[in-house]
Formats: sequence, structure tokens, C-alpha cells
Amino acid sequence: VIVPPPTYLPAVAALCKKHNVLLICDEIQTGLGRTGKMLAINHAGIRPDIMLLGKALSGGVYPVSAVLADKDVMLCIQPGEHGSTYGGENPLACAVAITALDVLVEEDLSTRAARLDEVFRLSVRLSPYIENVRGLGLLNTVVIDEDTCNAARAARGQDVVGNKRRTAWQFCLLLKARGVLAKNVSVSVSVHFAPPLVIEEADLVKAVKIIGECLVDLERLDEIPGDD
Repeated sequence: VIVPPPTYLPAVAALCKKHNVLLICDEIQTGLGRTGKMLAINHAGIRPDIMLLGKALSGGVYPVSAVLADKDVMLCIQPGEHGSTYGGENPLACAVAITALDVLVEEDLSTRAARLDEVFRLSVRLSPYIENVRGLGLLNTVVIDEDTCNAARAARGQDVVGNKRRTAWQFCLLLKARGVLAKNVSVSVSVHFAPPLVIEEADLVKAVKIIGECLVDLERLDEIPGDD
């Protein structure tokens, strides 16, 4: 997760407009309350020509995604000129999407995500083995400082070679053993956290506590559960 500076997206939008290029914003992962606003682009105050939605649009019930655009863009292709196997003919998916949107609005989940952002990020930052925390709302990346963790192990005479060297992936295994599911990005030191928008604050606080405990265990334990 990389949060652009406030001036970045407005500058991109202005550049696209200057050169008559359509601006397409992919909100499939960031949209519908995830970042603390209904759409991530709302943080930047821009309006793209085309926008993509998915994931949260389904409410976790049924696969559905959407393409949004004004008529001058959408009607470049007239009805009947182009078709797709799964495009726009599934009433169940549409009913699920409408209900999911109703819940997002009625329960004000975007405002809730913005409030819980502080609960998560301010607490997680306290560990010396966290290099950085990036994100907005309930979409965050925690960057594990593997070098500092392994230096602490080496200073106590513990092995830091092979699978004894502590990694972000091993941190994820420790989390899993305690009931928190997260995954590092590829082989990166960045661990992705995106809890459900409906998570209770007490559960988020519990998860943050587990994260802190697992960071301590990452440094101190000789064996990591599941690291075969």
C-alpha cells in the first residue's frame, strides 16, 4: 500500500485532461469504505472518466464488479455492438450489490473505517521491529524491519542463518497460529492488513495486541509454528 501525496492524483487528472486522455481509477480494492471514505479518490477530490468497482461491492456473498462512466464514454459502444459472457445479465449479483451498498451507507462504514484507522496504526507503530506503517482507513501495510530483528537475535547469540533468520513470512505464520490472517506481499517485508469493515473495535484491539506479541515472538522464539 503506497498512499500518494495529496497533490499527486489532482496533477495526474490535470495532465490527462490537458492531453485528452481518459483517466481510469481502479477502486476494486480501495473503494466502498475501505480507506475511510466511500471512494479512495474522495481523499484527492478528483472525478475520473472511468471507475472500476468490485470486491466490497459483493458484500462477500457473490462475485460482482462494475464499470462506471458518464454517457459520453459508455455510449462510445452502443447497445448490441459488444457483449460479454457475464456482463450485466445476473439479477442475483445485482441484488447482492444493491444490498451491500445499502449496508455501507446505512451503517456509515466508511466513517467507521476512518476512526478505526487510528486504533490500528497508532498502536502497531510502537514496536521496534516495525519500520513503517502505510495506509488509509482499514487498508494498511506494515513493513517489518527484518534486519533489526535479526540483529537482536544475533546479539543474544541466537542463530540467524537459513530458516533461523527471521522474515516477514514467519511473522505471518505466527499471526496465523494466533488467529490473525495476514500475508506478506510476494517475498517482500511488507505485510498487508485489510480487516472486514464490520470488525468490532474490541476485535481490532485484540488483533493489534496479537500483532505486538507476535513481533516479540519473531525475535525470541527458536522455532516458528508451520515453518517446515
